[in-house]
Amino acid sequence: MTIHQGPEGAVTVSTDFGTVDLTPAVGHPDMWVLILDHFPQSYVDLADPRRLKMPYVRALASIADGAAPAGAPLTALHLGGGGLTLPRYVSATRPGSSQLVVDRDATLMKTVTEVLPPPSGLEIRIADAGDAVGSARPHAYDLIVTDVLIRTGVPARLTSLEFLTAVAAALKPGGHYALNILDAVPFAFARRQVATFRAVFDEVRLFAEPDVLRGDRIGNLVVAGGPPAGTPLLSGAELDRFAGDARPLTDADAVDSPPALPLKPSADR
Repeated sequence: MTIHQGPEGAVTVSTDFGTVDLTPAVGHPDMWVLILDHFPQSYVDLADPRRLKMPYVRALASIADGAAPAGAPLTALHLGGGGLTLPRYVSATRPGSSQLVVDRDATLMKTVTEVLPPPSGLEIRIADAGDAVGSARPHAYDLIVTDVLIRTGVPARLTSLEFLTAVAAALKPGGHYALNILDAVPFAFARRQVATFRAVFDEVRLFAEPDVLRGDRIGNLVVAGGPPAGTPLLSGAELDRFAGDARPLTDADAVDSPPALPLKPSADR
């Protein structure tokens, strides 16, 4: 592992999955941005972990908010660590929560935890997300989140009906699952993810920014299954129209989600 120390504590490190930049956001010394190959992945506010910069993370947080009565601890499994933004939020809003973060990138996790120490009670395991779900105890979690989003997209093995069925088995009755993806018009991948979720969950919702659904740009979409929580952009009949005749993805035909586009770091994202 080669670490390059920059001004104001900024760190650049090369991992097996790309080049990671971890640096204070311009004008906000307590807020750090994690960038993988020029693609902003996480913002972390050390002064207030409840302050969430990215809209898709706010959507994930709204799902976590609805996963149990306010302030009650959660059992949560986070597939993909990044800057640990959502686990930090859950720890701040629900003290005593039991959270496991699974990530394959040992170098990334070591760098993040050394530069931005995580809250106590957070377990980090270097492992494959699929293996972690497959070995999970039945009905173990209130909340499972898949946020394994790198430049090559979400790996196909984490998008199939078989994987989603295993996720559902690891959730407590009434538990919540959320998947973060990238997509753009005509939303072929997102539509099939909605169909896949509907094959497993009675209630499915889609969170996205309106300009993404208008087709103005590629962007994050969060597909959620479980009891209603948060304020989705599409649900019910509107989600029916969005999904159309899309079919669930299985292991036989699953594909990676559309990849992220390289972006220059920006303090106002």
